[in-house]
Amino acid sequence: MKPGPSISTKIQSSPSAKPSPRAEPWLRGTLTEIPAEQRAILHALELAREDIARWCASLSQEEFHARPYGLAPVAFHLRHIAGSLDRLLTYAEGNVLSDAQLRQLAAEMNAEGGKEEILADFERGLRASDERVRAIDLANWPESREVGRKRLPTTVAGLLIHCADHTQRHVGQAITTAKLLLALRERSTA
Repeated sequence: MKPGPSISTKIQSSPSAKPSPRAEPWLRGTLTEIPAEQRAILHALELAREDIARWCASLSQEEFHARPYGLAPVAFHLRHIAGSLDRLLTYAEGNVLSDAQLRQLAAEMNAEGGKEEILADFERGLRASDERVRAIDLANWPESREVGRKRLPTTVAGLLIHCADHTQRHVGQAITTAKLLLALRERSTA
């Protein structure tokens, strides 16, 4: 199956239009040298980085691993984002998961590790994912792939798009948990 034409890589804007400093990455006119399909994924990863820094960086070590009302901790979400990106991109590249990747998956909920270490691992995971997304040729996007032990069918495109939406889902959950923790902190100091 031949891929269809790529969406234009140029963004049309007036010379006087300047993005707001708080504009989301996709509204900043960045990465215009990259095909729009890949750009959308890269912008989602950039937004994840910024949102986690904005909402989660001020949490204490204890809050980072806290499970208010039984919610998954922020630490889990950050580990899961980095790990799932690695796993999804492994499938997109046509490979199978390694034993190390499976061990990492099993350890994502562990209440171990320092906040700074987890944030650094999250950042490394986003940077590595950025490079891997850029390296996948757009012509390969329609290719079939299989996911997991059940070998569920998808395509390279399906995996890459899921990288963006799955990341954003867990960023939203991490932000919700962080906001709840910050509200609980405020209530306890009042």
